[in-house]
Amino acid sequence: MQTNSDKSPTGVRFPLALAGVAVGIGGVGAALTLAGIDSPLRAPFTLLFLITAPASALGGALRGLDGAARAVLAGVGALALDLLVAQAMLASHMWSVRGGVVAVGAVSLVLFLSVGLLSVRQARARRRRHARSSPRTTSSPRTTSSPRTTSSPRATSSLRATSSQG
Repeated sequence: MQTNSDKSPTGVRFPLALAGVAVGIGGVGAALTLAGIDSPLRAPFTLLFLITAPASALGGALRGLDGAARAVLAGVGALALDLLVAQAMLASHMWSVRGGVVAVGAVSLVLFLSVGLLSVRQARARRRRHARSSPRTTSSPRTTSSPRTTSSPRATSSLRATSSQG
């Protein structure tokens, strides 16, 4: 009997590899569309690009969610982004298949880069906070002193009193 905790390392990496293959095939579809090459694979590969490019960019922005919720929200967000790009292009009378592929690719690239920049900025801020909050491991010669030189007169007198009684 297999439980949820019996995941092998190859089983965990499979969805990531599958997503990479889908993005690669989508990239081939975008290249076929932009080059104007007639192929029976052009339409399905381009459709895969129109879904996977924005979904990959949105998936990076949704790092706090678990895998299934992240995939569903990234897919829905990708469809919404595709529809918004198509609506904007139709409203401005600039619709073309090549233009749509370029626009979706550009918006996905900007989103992907902004998420990457944000995560780098957050990592730097975390490192700075951690460096400020952690105690120093090296000490300078000025800060080290022996306990006898810093004792107060009251402590010295109490030591004398206890030693004379004993």
